[in-house]
Parts: sequence; structure tokens; C-alpha cells
Amino acid sequence: MSGYCGMSLPAPSIPTPRGLEAIYSTLRQIYPDQPNPLQVTALIKYWLGGPDPLDFISMFNNPGSPMEGIPSHWHYISAGLSDLHGDGRVHEVKRRESPSGFGFELTFRLKKQVGETSPPSWPAELLQSLARYVFQTDNMLVSGDHVSWHLPLDQTPSAAGQYNCNPSHIQHMLMVDDPRIPVISGPLGSVRFIQVVGICTEELQAAQHWNGIAVLDLLKQVPPAGGPWLVTDMDRIESIFVIKPSLQETVTNGIEKEGSNLSGVSAKCWWEESFVNNSTSQQASFPYGSSHDTQTGKDLTTRFPVLPPIRTGSSFTSNRATDGVTTEGRSACSSVVSEISRTRTLRGIHLRFGLEAAMLLPLALRGRLNHGRHFTFHSSVNDMAVTFLSSNVTGSIADNEHRFAACGTWLQVLITEDFLQTLDRDLDVLTRPNELVLPREYRWPRYGMIISVLPDSN
Repeated sequence: MSGYCGMSLPAPSIPTPRGLEAIYSTLRQIYPDQPNPLQVTALIKYWLGGPDPLDFISMFNNPGSPMEGIPSHWHYISAGLSDLHGDGRVHEVKRRESPSGFGFELTFRLKKQVGETSPPSWPAELLQSLARYVFQTDNMLVSGDHVSWHLPLDQTPSAAGQYNCNPSHIQHMLMVDDPRIPVISGPLGSVRFIQVVGICTEELQAAQHWNGIAVLDLLKQVPPAGGPWLVTDMDRIESIFVIKPSLQETVTNGIEKEGSNLSGVSAKCWWEESFVNNSTSQQASFPYGSSHDTQTGKDLTTRFPVLPPIRTGSSFTSNRATDGVTTEGRSACSSVVSEISRTRTLRGIHLRFGLEAAMLLPLALRGRLNHGRHFTFHSSVNDMAVTFLSSNVTGSIADNEHRFAACGTWLQVLITEDFLQTLDRDLDVLTRPNELVLPREYRWPRYGMIISVLPDSN
């Protein structure tokens, strides 16, 4: 793997940084027969100017437990998202009772191929990619988050061109607490271990429309999909709903009763004020400079039960689940320089969505607003954001008298009960994207809204 070299874990007698030693000590207890596993490390460490934030990724040989439905697999464990050194070279030094660094490390369990004697290196590249996202955005990953990757997980740069004939169906990820590694309370703070679980498109959609934790529980019930330890099998071609069709009814019932806990995504979107009438508009497009390769996006569930307060310095979180992973720590009104421009109401709006984002509009309506919740589309290419909300959501600047309100580049759209039913009916075709001819425009002059659905390549 380019930029990496193989090495073994240092023997216990060799001094190691305090945070790293806390991780190693825990791993030695879990794998006492493998004190020196194969390990990859960036040739130039991140704190020396290298591009990869994970100092080390250890790879263990786990025999599994066939009687319990746990296949033999390779277990990858990162070191670098937490504070390894305690001297401020990477992470801010915190108190011992606080999370160490970002407070977590990543793991991945990959089912062994027949006759395989050494672990593939591509999972280490995958974990580095996720770690780079965390470092760049300051977004944490927690159990239940999902990442829509849109590529086979094993199509990493070093493996490019190897899977053109039979690409894997495992093209997205869910996050879960590693079932065998406990939370570490080390000298530099606490560290959780978040396991990456490979899933297919149908399972990603179930996680988006319902919730990630529930889908993880379903995956555990289906041995080919991972079993109790959620081991990823890159050769799996069937979703859990094909393997066990009754699970589709479980998901449908769950959505109807509970709605979705996905409260936002990072996506290709744009908004502008518009006087809406019945005249034919010019063909909609994204403004110059807003092009985006949706294959690189990620999205993750956000965790605000209500909208964050509209005030300078407040936190605005959107779901990236890359296009998947969340965008926390962004000021909701960061682009605003005066109280006058901070909030304003609009007579009408024109919203533009790429197809992938538009396909989530029915989810926003049925799984969120219909349950009294909100849903946010945060632009993946600029600071724009659009939040749809019901009248039950608190902390918003939109109300029944001012249904469209903006705080800087953040637009809030209050959807009344009667309009919700109209939108749900008119946008139902978005659940059947194969029937769409793009670009497509929807107009509701009575409510002052236009929605354009554009090709993602536009």
C-alpha cells in the first residue's frame, strides 16, 4: 500500500506514548496470543506533515466462532483519532475524565477469503479515508451513524482496477460500537471503539428511512450479513431483505410507528428567493461553481432533537453520512455580519436538488415532518442549508405567518399540514427515480414554492 510500511507492535518493554500504550494494553488482553500483530503505519506521520491522520492500524487474526455464527475474520484497529501522545502535537490536551482526542478509534472486521493467509491492506486505506474526514470536519462518528459511500469499499486507490469485472455490492457503511473492545479510560482520557460495518444499498436506505441502530439489530439476525459481531463479507450479493424477506415488513412497520431518526444530510442543493407564479421559468441549473462529484459524498445522522438556537456562534449540524458523514460546529449564522441581515422572511422560494438529494424528500416528509420533526439539507459545496420543519419544532425562525425565513444562508421552510399532504402526493414519484425525466420542475404557486430536480452531474 502506497505510503505505508508493515511493522509489528512494539514489545511491552519498549517505551511507547501513554495513549498508545493504553490501546495496546487493551488489545493484548483481547488477543493474548498475538502480542505482535501485523501493523501498517504512515511513513510520514500526520504531525510531521503527512496526509494520513492514523499513526497505526493493527491487524489481528480472529478465528471467530462458527457455532455462534461468527466467521473467521481479520480485525483492523486504528490508533490516532484519540490522543496518543498527550503533548499537543495532534490533539488538544484534555483532562483525564474527558474524551481523548476525538474520543474514539475505528475498527473493521473483514471475513477471510478461502485460503487467505494475510490481511488485505485496503481496509487500512478505508479507515484512513474516514479519519481524514473526521479531522477535516471535526465530526464524531457514533453507533447508528451511516456513510453512503457509493463505491465498493475495497475500491481504494491501491486496489484500483482490480474489481472491474465483479464489483462488490457492499458500497456503504454503518457504525456500531465494537462488540469486543471495551471503552478505555486511559491516562489521556476515554476512548471508544467504533466498528465500520459494510452494507449494501437496500440496507442503507432502510437505515435512512428508519434508523441505523434498528438496521444493525436486523443485520445481526442474518448470519450471511455479519452475524452477532457484524463481520463484513465483501462477497455478499444479497441484502438482508432478500435473504430474510420478513424483515422488510419489520422496517415498514418501524417507519410508520417511529419515523426516521435521520435529521439531515449533506447533499447537492441550492436555494434562492423567487416570486412564484404560473409562468414557465427558464431551465433550472446549479449556479456556476457549484458542481460536485456526488460519488465522494457521505452522510451521517445528526443528533439535534430540536433546531439549534438562531444566534451567532450556535452549532448547526447536518448529516453527511457521506454523503454521507455530520457537519458539527458550524455557526448557523456564520456568514452574517449584522442583526439586520441576520434574519429575513421571503415571499417565495426556488429550491434546487440533485437527484440523489431529491430522492430523500419523501423521507423528509414521511419519516420526519409527518412525525413532528425537522430535516436539513446542507449543501455539500457551499454554506447554504435548507431545513424543512413542522409547526411542532421549536427554536425556528419560520412560523405560520412567515413560512420562509432565512438566517444568512440557512433557509427554514415551515410546511403546514395541508401543504405536507400535497407535497407527499406530488413528490411520490421521487421514490421511483427510474420513472423520472430530468430536469423536472414542481410548482406550488399557492404556497410560493418551486422545486427543481436536476441530474447530479449538472
